Amino acid sequence: MFNYFEEVENPVTVCDANGIILYMNAASRQMLNKYGGQNLIGKSLYDCHNENSNRIIRELLEHKKSNTYMVEKEGKRKLVHQTPWFENGRLAGLIEIITFLPEDLKEVKR
Repeated sequence: MFNYFEEVENPVTVCDANGIILYMNAASRQMLNKYGGQNLIGKSLYDCHNENSNRIIRELLEHKKSNTYMVEKEGKRKLVHQTPWFENGRLAGLIEIITFLPEDLKEVKR
């Protein structure tokens, strides 16, 4: 179903409307290997996050909205985008796509 994400360099994680992880591409499995990697599929996102993050996840699902933020972890800056996905017009869950930002990232004004 999600094979087109498998070889994308960005970690991609997909959950259902209850927060159950349905899919992780190779980059996501590798990034989260120390937390279980492939074995996280079928587990709840709520078991993997703190209460503040869980509150945000519940809000995104409830209000069917996106969330984008930057974070630095282990010396790497990441842009995280979480967005709802739908099947037949009904909320099906969230997709999270992470982009690692280079240290020399420059702002381009157009």
